[in-house]
Amino acid sequence: MSKSNETKRIQELRELLDRANYGYYVDADPIMSDLDYDKLMQELIELEQDHPELADPDSPSQRIGGQPIDGFKTVRHSVPMTSIDNTYSVDDLRAWHQRALKGLGASDNASKGLFSAGQSGQAVTFVCDPKIDGIAISLRYEKGSLVLAATRGDGERGDDVTAQVRTIRAIPLRLQKSGKTAFPSVLEIRGEIFMPNGEFARINKERQEQGEALFANARNATAGTLKNLDPQVTAKRNLSFFAHGRGEIRGTELAKIQSYWEFLTAIKQYGVPVNKLTQRCDSIDGIVKRIEWFSKERATLPYGVDGMVVRVDRFDQQIELGSTSKAPRWCIAYKYPAEQGATVLRHVDWQVGKGGTLTPRATMDPIFLAGTTVTHATLHNIEEIHRKDIRIGDMVVIEKAGEIIPQVVRVVLEKRPKASKPMEPPGKCPECGGAVEQEGPKLYCVNPECPAQFREKLQWFVGRGQMDIDGMGEKLVNQLIDAGLVKHFADVFALNRNDLLKLERMGEKSADNLLESIAASKSRGLARVIAGLGIRHIGASAAKTIARHFPNAQALLSASVEQLMELPDFGEVTAPVLHGYLQSAQGRETFRRLEKAGVDLASPMFSAKPQAAGDSALAGKTVVLTGTLEKYTRPELTEKLEALGAKVSGSVSKSTDVVIAGESAGSKLDKAVELGIEIWDEKKVIKALER
Repeated sequence: MSKSNETKRIQELRELLDRANYGYYVDADPIMSDLDYDKLMQELIELEQDHPELADPDSPSQRIGGQPIDGFKTVRHSVPMTSIDNTYSVDDLRAWHQRALKGLGASDNASKGLFSAGQSGQAVTFVCDPKIDGIAISLRYEKGSLVLAATRGDGERGDDVTAQVRTIRAIPLRLQKSGKTAFPSVLEIRGEIFMPNGEFARINKERQEQGEALFANARNATAGTLKNLDPQVTAKRNLSFFAHGRGEIRGTELAKIQSYWEFLTAIKQYGVPVNKLTQRCDSIDGIVKRIEWFSKERATLPYGVDGMVVRVDRFDQQIELGSTSKAPRWCIAYKYPAEQGATVLRHVDWQVGKGGTLTPRATMDPIFLAGTTVTHATLHNIEEIHRKDIRIGDMVVIEKAGEIIPQVVRVVLEKRPKASKPMEPPGKCPECGGAVEQEGPKLYCVNPECPAQFREKLQWFVGRGQMDIDGMGEKLVNQLIDAGLVKHFADVFALNRNDLLKLERMGEKSADNLLESIAASKSRGLARVIAGLGIRHIGASAAKTIARHFPNAQALLSASVEQLMELPDFGEVTAPVLHGYLQSAQGRETFRRLEKAGVDLASPMFSAKPQAAGDSALAGKTVVLTGTLEKYTRPELTEKLEALGAKVSGSVSKSTDVVIAGESAGSKLDKAVELGIEIWDEKKVIKALER
């Protein structure tokens, strides 16, 4: 395909994938299957890799997530994000309605289905929205492009989660053109990010199989996903979004819209998802009827809902009613009580996950609750079991937290069997028979070679930031383990072309690319290997500390626990856990087999001269990388800079000392120039590294 044809194809794919997102999330009428979507996305990614000069931050391919960020910065909302008052009774709802009418000088003409507003002369109507159980978000678009996504925070300030939100397919990176009308210079859309029930069930099933603690509800899972510093985690969890409000609006006819109902209609034309169950009502009886209807329907929805939001429709009437110090007077949330039921606890299974965490899962007599039959519930951890004094054979009260995941709320003590005994934690791992230790409220299997932990650990080991084996994602890891080709970390490096071609959907080009990536990963260095092994308490930061103080794996394996405790930020918990792993037969065998497989276990970050880092012009400086470099990948250069004592950050701020800019540097370089920050090119970096 010629370059002009490839350029045309890239544009076609971007438009097609944007239309697919619109059809799925806005029209609720998919135009293609998930499989076709994934194939087209992969084609686009490969074409864009071949043509980096055509990079576009608004391309659908950018939703896969970039490098992990260092932390969240706080941003001020241009218009505060207020909370809403709640009510659990129809009587209170009617009382709120009367207060709203009185505040507008309106009379209740229920027989006509309208309320006449005495001061404005306009009828008072209301809009009922399903109250999605998610995380409130503010999306700021400037001239049609998404430039900022911020959480509610305290209402005045929130966290900048733009990197995470850009991975969510339901949220347009660029608004769709609506007729000849120009995009607003500023359009802030408020809404709710949520995790669909099916996705929540998938994630918790995986966590359950891996023995990890289950998310208590979809809202907690959504919050944890948005606050994860790695945007790729957000990309994998398929969050969704519905709009339910507005913030700042400037420079468009949209600013002249008079009601919430009209606003939703307008932004839907821009490609923003709005809830199709939103309804306008003319009377309090109509509102109550809608709430009662929705109480039966909500259990059938593919997402969590805990109530119905009722608001005055017209914006001028909202302004007239105003707000209290806590919440607006023109809006209220009617919340449905969580459904509970009682059943008998029959037994408890302990499941093992990444890092060896043992998580208890209750099995009970089936009970129908909130639209589904429940047989299992989370018990969280051994301390929670003891705190609630939960015993086998107890009659327990179950509640579906967030309408989705069941949990044991309490025990019905008056129905407790006389012979019941307090529950004891398992003395050995239920998967491998290894030793179990308790740390805080959690139990751990301390056998580093426990088979139940390996699948998740391997996914971590080969991932970006560890061994960074491009192409070895979750699906391929599962295939390799299921086929018996990989039973140990070292087996990854023994894979050959014939092994890979036996796998489903593995072509010759993909196999060759994967083998090339595996070969390259052998030289990542000691820090990456240690970070990838999944040793408890040892993440990327701790692994780099180790690699700065030990020249190779052999020196590390010979270290005493006292030597490890002398490392910066290591103490009486981390050092003994690391030492125990290094001295275990399994730990020593892991390093032996990796070395035999050709993995470089030396540390390029180690320096025998303690003053080396201090002598560097970058020692103690905060550095940001942007653009494409010729000699180094970003991870490689990050490790070298950190070895010199620099702190590498993902965002430019007033605290940034140096920005290293390669080819096609973008907004980070612009911000550095604006703030007057020192800028280095690649030649200057290489010169500093060679000193």
